[in-house]
Amino acid sequence: MKEPGAILLVACYELGHQPLTVAWPAAFLERAGYSPAVVDVSVDPLDAERVARAKLVAISVPMHTALRLGVVVAERVRAINPGCHIAFYGLYATLNADHLLSGVGDSVMSGEIESALVRLVQRLEAGAVGRTRDAPVAPTLEKLPFPVPSRAKLPILKRYAQLERDGGLELAGHVEASRGCKHLCRHCPIPPVYGGRFFVVPLEVLLADVRQQVAAGATHITFGDPDFLNGPGHALAVTQAVHAEFPGLTFDFTAKVEHLLRHRERLPELARQGCAFIVTAAESLSDTVLAHLDKGHTRADIETALDAVRSAGITLRPTWVPFTPWTTRDDYRELLDFVEAHQLVDAIDPVQYSIRLLVPPGSLLLDGPALRPFLGPLVRDQFHYRWTHPDPGMEALHAGVSAAVAAAAAQREDAAITFDRVWALAGRAAGAEHQSFPAPAAGRKRAPRLTEPWFC
Repeated sequence: MKEPGAILLVACYELGHQPLTVAWPAAFLERAGYSPAVVDVSVDPLDAERVARAKLVAISVPMHTALRLGVVVAERVRAINPGCHIAFYGLYATLNADHLLSGVGDSVMSGEIESALVRLVQRLEAGAVGRTRDAPVAPTLEKLPFPVPSRAKLPILKRYAQLERDGGLELAGHVEASRGCKHLCRHCPIPPVYGGRFFVVPLEVLLADVRQQVAAGATHITFGDPDFLNGPGHALAVTQAVHAEFPGLTFDFTAKVEHLLRHRERLPELARQGCAFIVTAAESLSDTVLAHLDKGHTRADIETALDAVRSAGITLRPTWVPFTPWTTRDDYRELLDFVEAHQLVDAIDPVQYSIRLLVPPGSLLLDGPALRPFLGPLVRDQFHYRWTHPDPGMEALHAGVSAAVAAAAAQREDAAITFDRVWALAGRAAGAEHQSFPAPAAGRKRAPRLTEPWFC
């Protein structure tokens, strides 16, 4: 297993970022004396010759899209190299262990997987496991001795999502200051794996990772933590250290609404250190929906957080799950009203207006009664439970909005024009006359954003 190429790490999709879910396992394996090959099939084709040489192909599946792509990759790997061991790792691996292990997978692992992956390689090397499928295992939750992520074999930053700001594009890096999350939002895939735990990355490791991406041309860094403010002391130490070393570097992060409110006095400091925007999972303006999702905030909290972030000079980019079994037509129109009234059209990627609640195996939503009246069967090969809205009109609206935003994205349509299309669809669904908005000004100043719109 120590010969180059005997281990192949495969990234499928990581929100348009250079894949940290491959860079970190590669670093752990290299520290243990191995020489893994890496490929990111979101930007490069799968190399059949490289697959044929592999004894282990480990496929990263940190999100639903990556899992669906990863299964296709695994099927091709199995056809090319029937004898190799195929492992799936990441949030969606153990959630879908039964299906993966009954199909193309031999092993699954999730959580803090890197040391477990090294142990799997050592077992394969010793002949202790081959094509025989491993039994499903619980997520690995252990504090790891992190090395600096190994990025040298990955595609260059220019091939990934960039920062769009002031009419220009800038290279963007991607790091994590922590992994996991201490919260238990019921619709999120993280709680079933991490169970309310999170693990911080040592400051010196994170700084070294920032350095190598700045050296590669990055002028902006995304902190990809599920919630950057889970450990506020650590987060603020990170931003202070990064800003001290790279005063011109800007950054963005993701944080819950309740954390933005709890630490609002820190927002001006974050702005001075270079925070360009903050992503927050607002999800809905309906307090009923928010309660079912156990989000820990209300509509009033969203408005307060928006004011606080803007007052600090930072752009807030809320994300939404506008289609749930509990969302009404009036709720949907109210969301659009809110976006327009608060001048958020340019801060929200139109795909957000089409997001439908995803219920994967293991979801905490399956434990309570709220979803039960609408729940259908598990669609095994699509890795989610089907649910049906009690209002057929909402199902039709979802189909219409999804088609409209997909077509608009393919044409790189102005977000304001797409918003107007969605507004019209929502109005027709409610039986209201369409009110057109003024044509967007071509030279208007837009909020900073990453060019990859799939925040969800």
